[in-house]
Amino acid sequence: MDIEEIRKRKLLELQKKLAEEQEKQKQLLEMEMQKKAILKKILTPEARERLERIRLARPEFAAAVELQLIQLAQLGRLPVPLTDEQFKALLEKISAAKKKRDIKIIRK
Repeated sequence: MDIEEIRKRKLLELQKKLAEEQEKQKQLLEMEMQKKAILKKILTPEARERLERIRLARPEFAAAVELQLIQLAQLGRLPVPLTDEQFKALLEKISAAKKKRDIKIIRK
């Protein structure tokens, strides 16, 4: 094999990988925009503000709550728009279900 052929193959492989990465990023961005649009329809401005504050403190919990809200809204089990008080009550139910945290202390 010629060195130029190897270089061309490597370059093509890198270009393919880059194109795939860009496509993945584009899809993730589109999904995020769709999620934000749905949440904007589901939540009142006060409830969205509360969700953003939760995201600052606990990003994983906020992501889980967002998914649950979207699923409940799609199933029709959620009053639309969800007020701040209703959202607080829903958060209390979710956090009560997740209160069972095991704390393990490992000493070395």
